[in-house]
Amino acid sequence: MKNLRDSVQKDHREAIKYRAAGFVENLLPILDGFHMALQCKATSQEMQNFLTGFEFIYRNMVSVLENEGVTEISPKVDDQFDPNTMSAIEAVYDEGKPNRVLKVNVCGYKLHDHLIRPSIVVVSTDKKDEPKQENNESPKMDA
Repeated sequence: MKNLRDSVQKDHREAIKYRAAGFVENLLPILDGFHMALQCKATSQEMQNFLTGFEFIYRNMVSVLENEGVTEISPKVDDQFDPNTMSAIEAVYDEGKPNRVLKVNVCGYKLHDHLIRPSIVVVSTDKKDEPKQENNESPKMDA
């Protein structure tokens, strides 16, 4: 009976700890939109005012999410590729530094110790893409 009670209590603690996972996952496209908007350079005072407001809203959202245990995974260019927290969408030849982040397309997020979404990155590789040679000869069949 004690084992069952301990198991139920553990399950309950886990459910409470990760209750926001689906909600956070639904917010990620919104955070991505804010992140892309904040990368823009203001070309007018009006646009600068909009960006200031976007930054204020973005910082408040990030603060609320951090209070709930959400952390952003934001690798930097030249960081070592980590398959536990990153997903590579492309590998580009670089003879000097293989397995390094060349570009971060989208940041990743964790809720406590659970990965919600990996960072989407372009990585370097030490392997050149060899052009595939097509064999235009059709198999010969004996009649």
